[in-house]
Amino acid sequence: MGAPRKADWREERRKRAWVLKHEGWKQKDIAVALGVSEGAVSQWIKQGREGGEKALKAHPAKGATPRLTAEQKAHIPTLLAKGASAYGFVGEVWNSRRLAQVIKREFKVSYHPDHCGRLVREMGYSIQKPVERATQRNEEAIEDWKEHEWPALKKTVRAEIPTE
Repeated sequence: MGAPRKADWREERRKRAWVLKHEGWKQKDIAVALGVSEGAVSQWIKQGREGGEKALKAHPAKGATPRLTAEQKAHIPTLLAKGASAYGFVGEVWNSRRLAQVIKREFKVSYHPDHCGRLVREMGYSIQKPVERATQRNEEAIEDWKEHEWPALKKTVRAEIPTE
C-alpha cells in the first residue's frame, strides 16, 4: 500500500528544502519559497543532518496490527466454499454479517461486518446481499402484468412539435 498519495509532494518539498539549504539558502528564505513555517524547515534540516536524505522520505502510517493472521485470511476462501448453509444460514448467499459471524465462530476474532467486505474484496471476492422475496410470489402473474398492464400505465413519449 505505501504512503498515501498526498505524502509524495510533501516528501519532495522536504527534499527540496534540504537541497536549497545545501545551496546556501537561509532557513527563512526556504520557508518563504516553499510556503511553510521556519520551524518546519528547521525540523527538516535537523532530520536531514541526523539521518541523511533517507530521513526526509515519507513513512506510511503503521496502522493497527491485523486481527487475523495471514494463515487465517488464507483459510477464508475455504470457509466461503463450504457455503453459507454449512454454518446454519438459510440460503447459499454470503453477506458481511454472516461472514463476521463465521469468522468469530472459526477464529474467535470479532470483525465488524463492514470490515468483512473489505477483507473479502482484498481476496478478489464480493459480498452479496440476499434477495428477499415473498413465498407467495407468483412469477407467471408478474410476467403477465409486465406484458399487459404495465405498458398501459407507462407515460407515453410525446412527439416533438417542430418550431418555426
